[in-house]
Amino acid sequence: MAAPKAVRDWHLVDGMLARGRRGWTVLRQHGPGQFQFWLLALVIGIASGFAALGFRIGIDALQAALYRVEDVTRLASSAVDLPWYLFILWPTLGGLVVGLILFRLSAGGRVRSVAEVIEGAALRDGRVEVRAGLASAAASLITLGSGGSSGREGPVVHLAAVIATKVNDLIDARGITARDLLGCAVAAAVSASFNAPIAGALFALEVVLRHFAVHAFAPIVIASAAGTVINRLQFGGVTEFTLERQGVLSFYVELPAFLILGLVCGAVAVILMRAIFWVDDTAERWRARWNIPPWLRPAAAGAILGVIALGFPQIIGVGYETTSLALTGKMLAHEAVVLAAVKVAAVAITMGGRMGGGVFSPSLMVGSLAGLAFGLIATSVFPDVSGSETLYALAGMGAVAAAVLGAPISTTLIVFELTGDWQTGLAVMVAVSTSTALASRLVDRSFFLTQLERRKVHLSKGPQAYLLCMFRVANVMRPPDHARAVPTDDVWEALEAGIFIDPNATLETAMPMFQDTARMWLPVVRIGDSGEAPKILGTLHHVDALQRYNKALAATAAEEHS
Repeated sequence: MAAPKAVRDWHLVDGMLARGRRGWTVLRQHGPGQFQFWLLALVIGIASGFAALGFRIGIDALQAALYRVEDVTRLASSAVDLPWYLFILWPTLGGLVVGLILFRLSAGGRVRSVAEVIEGAALRDGRVEVRAGLASAAASLITLGSGGSSGREGPVVHLAAVIATKVNDLIDARGITARDLLGCAVAAAVSASFNAPIAGALFALEVVLRHFAVHAFAPIVIASAAGTVINRLQFGGVTEFTLERQGVLSFYVELPAFLILGLVCGAVAVILMRAIFWVDDTAERWRARWNIPPWLRPAAAGAILGVIALGFPQIIGVGYETTSLALTGKMLAHEAVVLAAVKVAAVAITMGGRMGGGVFSPSLMVGSLAGLAFGLIATSVFPDVSGSETLYALAGMGAVAAAVLGAPISTTLIVFELTGDWQTGLAVMVAVSTSTALASRLVDRSFFLTQLERRKVHLSKGPQAYLLCMFRVANVMRPPDHARAVPTDDVWEALEAGIFIDPNATLETAMPMFQDTARMWLPVVRIGDSGEAPKILGTLHHVDALQRYNKALAATAAEEHS
């Protein structure tokens, strides 16, 4: 017999109350830590958003003052009436100030950017250099404000990482927590810079943390949303670029053309990256040969940029005006080709000259120009089966940027959020995939990872390569008084045979030595000055090194799949 309705209702209410009591217990016992972490992510997101906003406003104010323009989004077209000498004076003086800042405050005189943030996430417990980071932000602001040809996103990402570093130090965050907070800062900075919350979150996961772990998703999304709100409070909900007409894809007949465009853009991206590295190496050789002070190097780069700007003012700053013209098809094919080549040279001089800024905005400009030129040619050759040439500009913008960043997913979304055009996703994705596939085989996966490889930081090869360099021999070796220490006579015998390792070396050096010598242990020796006997500090055992390495690999895998 069925229970009366009143009884059934009471059991229902009692069950809801019981679930509520259990939920409150869980929240009370486990919730505050998670809630506090999400609240911390929100605070970091707001702080990083304001940092990105302040950086952008600072650049705009400096450009407006130096180049006497009211609307800095139209800098190239508005500054053409300026006296010619100002085009040379401002970037030269800007480069001189940048050189002095970096020479005094940044080791190696380099601007810190996204590459150092990636390194901080992988090798430095979610931390970056604070002093050099602040100096780099100031140098990049001056570079872009005075006429340098680079982007603002790289310095903003590092500036946000500085904020995360200070928070990590304040609460003594380590491991997963520290890296997640670093990812929160990066996501907020990218979102605030581009007004692109989805892409900001995915950029932090794809480029900086280099995994898509579920545990990191919620706090990073919270921070990314906070950064977007900060941007929209100042600039509203408008996109960076406005397309005059939606791109039209002529069914699927055009898709092979976008495959070819992707290959072309992949080659353009490689040329851009290698040009920067070539200029950097060449400038350093010349500086050393002529004994030029390192702080004069950015000034020389600024002077060269000024001369180029006399004929091509479009290279000044981030170049969003020119990018917008390309996306709306307001250029001829030969104009797009020439401007793309000049922009590549200008970016290489700016960054190879150790001035400041990032590479993302320039890659958008170069990509849109390359895509427009390709589209104008393709639509003229096959007019009956072709859509709009501006669709090629949009796809080219994403393809070059994705190849440079090594981030096809987040770059594709950034392109959509920058333009508000979600109807042409298939064409953009096809071009992005082929450009990334080509470029990643000609460089070390991306511009940032190639930068690190040039400094002997092997992050591009994955954790199985870079984890070895995290462990110093001195921290893994067995001391002479260890219970299972190698007899002293055996250690001296190996030392006399020239087999030993320095305590400051890492397992990256030690592991090949084990393979080459076929030994199960290596003497750890500190070599003294001339005439001083070497000091035996202990022995490094192959089994100990493998155990430490395996634990690190297991921890990395656990984090990436948590």
